[in-house]
Amino acid sequence: MNLEDHSNCSISKTLKIIGSKWTMLILHLLFDETLRFGQLQKSLNGISPKTLSQRLKELEKDGIIKKEVYIQIPLKVEYSLTAKGQSLKEIFSKMTEWGSTI
Repeated sequence: MNLEDHSNCSISKTLKIIGSKWTMLILHLLFDETLRFGQLQKSLNGISPKTLSQRLKELEKDGIIKKEVYIQIPLKVEYSLTAKGQSLKEIFSKMTEWGSTI
């Protein structure tokens, strides 16, 4: 593999989607339940609304999460993982297992 060009590397592609601190924490929260924006923000101590919104949009664009909008007053928006997103659970499980050994 040419180390200069990582664009076709599977690991690089995966890290591009899930590699940021906040993205990994968002996914970890969504593995077990559907959450609203405010719930996510409250659980992610220190994340700005702008960053959370940006990460959610990126994950939705990549097909990892789905956004469900309920037309009501006040507007209700929920986030959950797609099947593609749920498939990451095994990776996170292995990372947790590995991390507990160091």
